[in-house]
Amino acid sequence: MTDDWITRAETGADLPAVRAIELAAFDTPLEADLVDALRTDEAWIDGLSLVAALPDGTVVGHALLTRCHIGDVPALCLAPVAVLPGHQGTGAGSAAIRAALRAATELGERYVTVLGHPSYYPRFGFTRASVHGIGVTFDVPDEALMALALDPGHPLPAGTVRYAAPFGI
Repeated sequence: MTDDWITRAETGADLPAVRAIELAAFDTPLEADLVDALRTDEAWIDGLSLVAALPDGTVVGHALLTRCHIGDVPALCLAPVAVLPGHQGTGAGSAAIRAALRAATELGERYVTVLGHPSYYPRFGFTRASVHGIGVTFDVPDEALMALALDPGHPLPAGTVRYAAPFGI
């Protein structure tokens, strides 16, 4: 684990490195293709694709927040986070996620959802979405769908999550 991660918004120059990270980190190229598709869809929001880099500038992790809705309320979805296999477990993914959540807060976004490992995402403040009346239209373990209110003054809305088209759900 290191505290020396440089986190910043992804730039065009980072595209080859991010693609290499996705291909190395995900089980299939289809997962990498999904994240790439989110860059060209209505889901894209400038400044919410963050990278984690080593002090020498080598990009080793990536987190992307995209547009979704909880019912009719605009929200964000945390896309699959990717870290080069040699750097997994070092804090690169956590640094990228924290940077993405800070950037979303600075942009005035209020809500984030994630489909992920229930033992990992609570450290960032995510809680089980179902306790807030948030659900999806497909089968997913209840503990895998989580949500976060970025501003505690605005509690999570209830409703069904609608994802951007590239998610295919």
